[in-house]
Amino acid sequence: MAKLTLTFVTTEYEHTRDLVTGEVTMEGIDPIWLQLRVEEIFHRFVLHREFDVSEISFAKYCALVAGGDQSLVGIPVFPSRMFRHSSIFVRAGSELRGPEDLAGCRVGVPEWAQTAAVYTRGALQDQYGVDLGSVRWVQAGVNDAGRREKVELRLPERFSLERVPDRSLNDMLLDGSLDAVLSARPPTASAPSDGRLVRLLTDSRAEERKYFEKTGVFPIMHAIVVRREIVDRYPWVPTTLYKGFCHARDNSVARLMDGAVARVPVPWFRELALEAWEALGGDPWPYGTGSNMTTLTTFLQYCFEQGVCKRPLEPTDLFAPQVDGGFIA
Repeated sequence: MAKLTLTFVTTEYEHTRDLVTGEVTMEGIDPIWLQLRVEEIFHRFVLHREFDVSEISFAKYCALVAGGDQSLVGIPVFPSRMFRHSSIFVRAGSELRGPEDLAGCRVGVPEWAQTAAVYTRGALQDQYGVDLGSVRWVQAGVNDAGRREKVELRLPERFSLERVPDRSLNDMLLDGSLDAVLSARPPTASAPSDGRLVRLLTDSRAEERKYFEKTGVFPIMHAIVVRREIVDRYPWVPTTLYKGFCHARDNSVARLMDGAVARVPVPWFRELALEAWEALGGDPWPYGTGSNMTTLTTFLQYCFEQGVCKRPLEPTDLFAPQVDGGFIA
């Protein structure tokens, strides 16, 4: 029987490497694999559906589902996860001393529905007591003008969001039009060779650990989705994909924990990894819904409260029921 040929796209990850190289195979599937920058992936897939199986911004996927778009089926595989306290930028010498000082300020975001911005706003509210409605929000491209939202929003009336199509956040922060910027990709003027912009939190790692200890949230940035017409025709695909991604991740973790050789060009990497593993209290990179329930429910609450999702969602609304009812641990 001929295998099902599917196009896959993710950015380049150590924990998907074995799928790309073919070291890990997926029964019945012949993958054609592309690796691109995430911005290109999201533009080409969210707007044009160019691939069969794609990495996707988690916030954008949630927004699509909440808006009634049923064209995609989620797989509870999360290739990118990052705490985002380090994504708050201010001018060097700013009078802002901490996140709590952002109340009442003018703050830029590249997209309101950028996953990193959703989590950062949630942390501002939950960890630092910032009234998000007091902030004057501005949407624009980080380093280039013209960036636009890719999903439809329904912002509560308490939020003020101005769109600036002809300027970048980097330039507006430099000239004082903005007090701060929340962005996953740093503004160019924050590069060490420049230094005119800096991160608001000088020890963001410590603050991220406090956030995790308080909330139990290990932020999920991206998920994997497959076009629904494929799942409707081949219902076995979600389970096969899930198993393949898990196998590749497990191989990656085992490789990186091998202390006999340095597989990453970072001194003490294994020790740092073990420290992170201990801080998270178990599996360092869990897939599945059951192991991520706290993170998923918190994020969905943030999305609804912030107007990214038009209606409240549950984790079971997002993922294929074939994957053990969406609750594989």
